[in-house]
Amino acid sequence: MASLYLVATPIGNLEDITLRALRILQEVDLIAAEDTRRTRELLAHYDLHTPLTSYHRHNQASKTPYLLKLLQEGRDIALVSDAGLPGISDPGEELVRQAVAAGITVVPIPGANAALAALVASGLPAGRFVFEGFLPRAGKERRKRMAALAAEERTLIFYEAPHRLVATLSDLLATLGERRLAVGRELTKKFETIWRGTLPEAVEHFRANPPRGEITLVVAGAGPAPLPAYDPARVAAEVAELEAAGLDRKEAMARVARRYGQPRREIYRACLQALKKGGEASLSK
Repeated sequence: MASLYLVATPIGNLEDITLRALRILQEVDLIAAEDTRRTRELLAHYDLHTPLTSYHRHNQASKTPYLLKLLQEGRDIALVSDAGLPGISDPGEELVRQAVAAGITVVPIPGANAALAALVASGLPAGRFVFEGFLPRAGKERRKRMAALAAEERTLIFYEAPHRLVATLSDLLATLGERRLAVGRELTKKFETIWRGTLPEAVEHFRANPPRGEITLVVAGAGPAPLPAYDPARVAAEVAELEAAGLDRKEAMARVARRYGQPRREIYRACLQALKKGGEASLSK
């Protein structure tokens, strides 16, 4: 059986393509492209002449069965988006889902990606992050999605259209509060810029300087939730409650220590103090 190759293509600079990707694009029987005009430019640049067919959100319902049939007949197909790695915020996801369900081999050919490029250049924590793609356009759904992310501690990544950027930044500020962020524009292209600052500063800057081109937002996650105030009597009571619920004392103290951000010896000291006070109260009766 043939293979479906998910080929990453440049997000701007045509040099950002791997040798493997070029070989696959040359060897497959057909390239399914989200935007055939952009893909033709890429193929012409590298003197490749593989047949093209369109595959986008307006024709995916009819084209998916057609492509699956070709794959089942033994035709290798490369799937490309208009830029970056296919299957992320584009209709390629549906073709991959059905190909996997049909037992067809799916092979990723990694490469350029706007979200990761913006993340690593943002100056924000990159070890843990959440990719949200495009936010809903409707105000109510958009605010609902943002509200669900308000407590998210990982770095947030969004794609956005330039004409909606200021509205999105304003909604993020209203929902998330003052956060640091980076706004990547036209990444890898001639007029690439990465603006860094806070959400209030970003709203002011981009309101005065309307952006053009493709936008990637990288927003700092929420800070960790504040630890509860440390009260030795309350700590000892929580340990006793956990023991009553069936935990052994060692595990109960360890759990309470994590909750209050205290070393276990401090929790042990609080428990001893509570026992001592309890004994003194009994003697005074």
